[in-house]
Amino acid sequence: MAKRSVTAGIVRKARRTAQAHRTLQRQIARTDRRNPAETSDKAVQAGARRYPEPPFPRQHQSKPGREARLDPAPMYEAPYYKGSQKLRGKIALITGGDSGIGRAVAVLFAREGADVALIHLDEDKDAEVTRQAVEAEGARCLVLAGDVTDRKFCRLAVRQTVKLLGGLNVLVNNAAFQLHTARIEDLTEAHFDRTLKTNLYGYFHMAVSYTHLTLPTNREV
Repeated sequence: MAKRSVTAGIVRKARRTAQAHRTLQRQIARTDRRNPAETSDKAVQAGARRYPEPPFPRQHQSKPGREARLDPAPMYEAPYYKGSQKLRGKIALITGGDSGIGRAVAVLFAREGADVALIHLDEDKDAEVTRQAVEAEGARCLVLAGDVTDRKFCRLAVRQTVKLLGGLNVLVNNAAFQLHTARIEDLTEAHFDRTLKTNLYGYFHMAVSYTHLTLPTNREV
């Protein structure tokens, strides 16, 4: 399934949100240079494949970041996991589904038989990689760009998923904003507000939109 675009105004708002993330990131970077945090140089090895270990190439990205630029590339394929159609006939909507945990969930849901709609902020290239990976599993994939702190967008995302994929059974609230501070006194009100707006309000907006627009007997959160 080809990517379906939301309105231009929603996309512009998502890009402004990404810019706000970058502004906060620059503020914390300046603070961190004054108060460096402790780091670990060991990797946990707990699987059939060996995970990459430090040292890694020095790299830093502006938020929200691009998974396509990471070296080494994150591992999401789970080649030893065989699906058993546990989600056959289901439709899932995953926020933050373009990369990281969201991408892994999207791919494995597709392997279990689900069609997938994914929401991202402005990481178009990452979202396209995820779309291709989902479709390679034999599932349909709908890609939606927008900001989950915007209640109107959340309702639109649910409506488009139901309209274009034929329903909605599973909502995965995965999108989040995370930006560390070494000391609590370095946490600004704007930083705190952005975190809550994304990590709490975003979940709330999506859940309310989901319950308003889907059948009460055919949903999971």
